[in-house]
Order: sequence, then structure tokens, then C-alpha cells
Amino acid sequence: MASNQSLSQVVKKLPKDFLAGFATAAFQIEGSTNAGGRGPSIWDGFSRIPGKTLDGRNGDVATDSYRLWREDVALLKKYGVRAYRFSLSWSRIIPQGGRNDPLNPEGIKFYSDFIDALIEAKITPFVTLYHWDLPQALHDRYGGWLNKEEITQDFANYARVCFQHFGDRVKHWLTLNEPWCVAVLGYGRGVFAPGRSSDRVRSPDPVNPDAVHPLLRTGGNSKTEPYIVAHNEIIAHAHAVKVYREEFKAIQGGEIGITLNGDYYMPYDNDPANADSAQHALDFHIGWYADPIYLGHYPAYMKETLGDRLPTFTPEELALVHGSSDFYGMNTYTTCLTKNGGDDEFQGNTIYTFTRPDGTDLGCQAQCGWLQAYAPGFRALLNYLYKRYKLPIYVTENGFACKGENDLPLEEALNDTDRVNYFKGNTQALLEAIADGVEIKSYFPWSFLDNFEWADGYGTRFGVTYVNYETQERTPKKSSAFLTKWFKTHIDGYALPEDGDSSASALLVGQTASGRPTKSLVNGHLQHASSSSDRTATHAPFEKSRLQNEVLRRAEDLARREEAVAVREEDFATRELMVALKELVRREQAVARREERLSTREKELLQREASVAGITVSFDLSLETEADLNTVDRLISSKKAANGNPSSATPESVSSPSSRSDDTAFFENGVTTHQKLVLDFPDNLHIPSSIAA
Repeated sequence: MASNQSLSQVVKKLPKDFLAGFATAAFQIEGSTNAGGRGPSIWDGFSRIPGKTLDGRNGDVATDSYRLWREDVALLKKYGVRAYRFSLSWSRIIPQGGRNDPLNPEGIKFYSDFIDALIEAKITPFVTLYHWDLPQALHDRYGGWLNKEEITQDFANYARVCFQHFGDRVKHWLTLNEPWCVAVLGYGRGVFAPGRSSDRVRSPDPVNPDAVHPLLRTGGNSKTEPYIVAHNEIIAHAHAVKVYREEFKAIQGGEIGITLNGDYYMPYDNDPANADSAQHALDFHIGWYADPIYLGHYPAYMKETLGDRLPTFTPEELALVHGSSDFYGMNTYTTCLTKNGGDDEFQGNTIYTFTRPDGTDLGCQAQCGWLQAYAPGFRALLNYLYKRYKLPIYVTENGFACKGENDLPLEEALNDTDRVNYFKGNTQALLEAIADGVEIKSYFPWSFLDNFEWADGYGTRFGVTYVNYETQERTPKKSSAFLTKWFKTHIDGYALPEDGDSSASALLVGQTASGRPTKSLVNGHLQHASSSSDRTATHAPFEKSRLQNEVLRRAEDLARREEAVAVREEDFATRELMVALKELVRREQAVARREERLSTREKELLQREASVAGITVSFDLSLETEADLNTVDRLISSKKAANGNPSSATPESVSSPSSRSDDTAFFENGVTTHQKLVLDFPDNLHIPSSIAA
């Protein structure tokens, strides 16, 4: 590694194509879970189950960014960021998720409009296809990530749809975000959706196992399912990359990869066993996914530890997986010390600690128990990843949640000194890693906004922008000013769009010399609490911008409402016609039944009349026609006439002439009651039954 002394000589400016911005995820900010044709995701129902989030709240509203996206873009523009990393909601684009399920044009239009707005603001979209929000329908239909054959096809199809609709403008794609969290937290520990594990208190068996897919007939298995899910995620990722490379890359010219979470692990002391434990932790946390994708195999320690519980790749799958990322996507937050001897398999059977042998901690403690600030670990991890996997690194998440921030008054929360110090240390470490020779192409601090932090709910705040969840007011924190100034200082050609000097950063956070906040942001627009002259000088353009955005928002809302009313009117008219048609069908059926009953009674009466005449008539009632019945009736009349002159014939003289001029020719000799009558009907008489005594 380069020394700090040589750093200023090596790194003066980051290249012009360095992407600097902030990151978010769809479920954490969008809200509007039932709006715009979106289908439910596994996090919808999971977060509504009591006890699944620390504060008992869910993602139904979040930061309301589905409605306030124009304000969010305006704020990003004022921050002066060059790029914005966000994820797409699979169930907003394909509500039921499957390859044979219909698309949602309204969801596609929402993201298309959002991407257009970013580009218009000179902000590069950096898009994640999947950030944990699997469509609920796919989980229910076939077990979701547990079913390799189905999920790989459906994810590839979903990716193709996104490439088709957005790839002309999006040039940076991530397939999966932190798949380790899906496998371990969702299927191993059961604390993330879909909440599966071996713990039957946390993950009970279904009440009616026969009513669910066979893969879901228990509450889960922490010894097997996480490894099955991880394996399937890797293969699904590779299939999506194959689709992009074969069908879109040549035309669209973008790049695609995966982003993996992974913190740095250092041995607790010089004990060789503890040194081994650090590598074991890296293998289970990072190598699990990175080694197959970049090196073509699972880590040897994982194979040794798991045996046949670790799935194997077919030769065809491995050929697809190996090399299936154009870069290394890196989400990292902290560093841990490791000791040998732990029994937590997901940690590589190591013990994690932040406490050094001398009793001191590595760094400042965050709101989350798993996070402390330690910038040297960030630098070390960048070096480790680059040397091991030998590809450019995109830092796609890195952030800090200040302890107790949610409980502070607004003015104190905006002065997020611990977060500022965290970013000071890590941005310096990033420059040092570049000086070490590591190729780094982006830095996306997490997060643009305070948001729904999964199982933590809303009590943990990672945002550089404070969000009042009751009013949805956005207010820049001190950390936003630090980062925007850092971007401007260290990236070649970087300048804030609306202010060419560093005073723009002070304007954004609104700090006086004493450090007290004088400005807040309402729905993405700065509101001033300074002197009247300041308000006269600076408020007008922001007020104009606010009004313009308000007009656009209302016009858009009105257009959606008008379209919805038109759809409802058309639906109502269709339903009216359907009701009328059903009424006509019902009446037709009633008449048909009456006709059938009447025909039956008429035939029964005909049989009775034949019997009175001394003739037994046997025929298939269901096949008689009115003409046939009339013919039989005439025959009976003829028989009655013949019986009226008994001397004119004897039974032995009954015959069937080959030709007849009329119905009476059927009887050349009369017959008496109960005597057999043989009738040979003419060929053109359509009576399928026989008439016999």
C-alpha cells in the first residue's frame, strides 16, 4: 500500500467518468404498494406481520417516493450528484412475476419517466434489477428462490423486459443486490422475508401443508435452504447476464454485474487459528458468491465444512456462471475482528467482535449493533477484492446510521457528526486504495434518504437527508454537504449544477457559522428561515420551482384519475351488457325448459292416444320432431278409422306395401285392439324410433 505521505502526489483528481451519487432501493422508499397496478412482494406481507420489524411498521408508505419522485430528482440535482443508484420493483413491472404473466404498462411508464427525468438532470441511472422484493405470486406458485428451474426462467424474462424498455438509456446494470442477505437472513435466520428457518417459533410450519407448494410445506430448514437459494441466485444472475450479453449489449453498449455485501474481517490477534478464522469469515460472507462468479468454484473451506449440503454446478451451469460479471459490485459497511471457535456456520464458524485485546473498540458505534466505523478496514477490503478477483470495483453501498438519531430533535439530527466522520474516513481510505493501485469506478453512499430499513423499521436512519415520516418533508443533513463538497473537490470536471463554488454545499445544508440549521427542505425544495432580504434574494427561484413541480404533479395526478375514471366507465358499461346478456340467457333457458316440458307432455299424450286406439307406440322421445309427431298422429287416426270397420280386414292380412300414395295406404286390412301392428315407414319419414305392439 502507498504511504499517506505519497498520497497527495498520486491521487489529485478522480477521473471524469467516476460515478458519484447516492443509493436507494424500491421497497425502502417507494411506498404505494397497491398503486399503479403493482402486485404484492414477499416483503409486503412479511413486514405487516407483528413482530417482524422492530417498530411494528411496514413499507406501505415508506418515503412516498412513488408519488414524490419529481421532488426527489430535484433534490438530487441540487446535491449535484452525477449518478443515482436505485432498484426496480419486479412486481410493479410484472405484478405476478412470471414469464407467462402480463406486464404492467403503468409500472413500466413510471420507471421510464423517472429515468428520463434523471437523464434530463444530467444524473446517470445505475439500476438494480432485484433488491429482495420477490413477487409474492412466485413464492406461492413454486417456492420462489427454492425452485431453480422456475426462478431462473422467470428472472431471465424479467431482466429481458427491463433491458427492452430501459436499456436504451440505462448503461449500468446490477442483477442482484446482496444475495447473501436473501439466503442467510431470509432462509437461514428467518428475520427477512420470506422468514424461513429451522426455528419453529420464528418460522412455524404452515397450518395446512397440503394447500401450499411442496417446497413450502415446512417453515424452512436452516441447514439446507440457504445454500440451495444461494446456488439458485447465482445461476439466475448468470442467466440474466447471458440475456443481456447475447441480446442487448452489442446494441445498447452497457455493462452488467452483481453487487455483493461483505465486510472486512481481521484476526483478533497473532494466533494462527484466528488468522485462519478471518479467511473463513471472508469465504462464507464474500467468497460464497464471488468465488464461483469470478474464479469458477466455491471456496474450499465451504466445501469442506458443508459437504453434500453445498450444491454443485453442472459443467453447463459453471460455464454460464464463471465470468458472469463485468466488474465487482461492492456493498460494505464495517470491519470485524475474528476469533476461531465459533459455531455460527454463516459466519464461517468464527466469533465476531469489535473489541481489541486491549479492550478498546475499533471505532464509533452505530445504531446497528453490527456496525462500527473503521476506515482502515475499508481500504484493506478494497485491496483484498481487487487482488483476488482482478476486476474494477464499483462501491455501490457504504454508510452509517448514527446512534439514537431517530430520538433527537430535528436540529440535532441534522448535525450528524458521526456520519460525517465516517464518510471522512472512508472517502480518504478510498483515495488511499486508489493510490495502492485499486481500480475504483464509483462511490454510492447509503443512503440518499432515511427510509424503511427492513427488519429495523424506521428507527434506524442511514440517510444523508432527514425524512419526517409523518409529513414526508426532506431536510439535508450535514453529511450531504460534506459529500457534495468532496465530490466536487476530488472528481475531475465536477461542479454543482447551480453554484460553481463550495458555498453551494453550505446552502444545501443551511448552516450558520454557529452550526445551527436555518433551512429545511419541504417536498424536495429549500425553505428559508433567514432574514427578509435573504428570502427576497433566494426564495423566489425555489418558490417558482416548487410551483412548477406542484403543477406537474397535480396534472399528472389528474391525468391518472381521468384515465382511471374512463377505465371504470368502460368497465361499468361492459358489466351492464354482461348483466343484460346473462338475463337474456336465463330467460332463453327458462323458455327452453318450458318447451322441453311441453314436448314431453305432448309425446306422453300421443302414447296414451295410441294406447286407446289399441296401438303401442315406442320411440326415442328426445329425437322426435314436430313433423314426425304429426305423421304418427295421422297414422293413429287411420288406425282408428280402420278399427271402426272390423269386417274389412283380419290380422293375417296385414301387410306393408312397397309404395303408398297417402297415409291411409299403410293399412290394407284393419286390425283390432291388442293385435300386433307392423308399420313400415317411408324412407323420407325422419322418426328414428320403432312403433310396435
